[in-house]
Amino acid sequence: MQSRSLLDESGRVVCESCEVAASMGARVRGLLGRKGVEPGHGMLIEKTGSIHTVFMAFPIDAVFLDRTMAVRRVVPELRPWRAAWKLGARSVLELRAGEAARVGLAEGSRLTWQDQTI
Repeated sequence: MQSRSLLDESGRVVCESCEVAASMGARVRGLLGRKGVEPGHGMLIEKTGSIHTVFMAFPIDAVFLDRTMAVRRVVPELRPWRAAWKLGARSVLELRAGEAARVGLAEGSRLTWQDQTI
């Protein structure tokens, strides 16, 4: 799985080391089996508008993105054994619980990869 940095429209780093779950197996596995998410790390699950935290051992922030990488919904501190979704979302950024608020992510924010022009 590749890892890249995500920035918001002001150039602020939102996720310093973001794994991209692009394959079916990686999307199904997601963060399952991990003990937590390190500060500054996260996972972008592509081709989905919903996630679940069944069998997870820790809460996460779920950031739902549309096809232009605009934030459509932020679900803070989604606890284990829960589900979340957003109609129109095309991917979900999973972050350490509290990270979305810490970096100022809100509906309408637009994200881009560090190596792309903002």
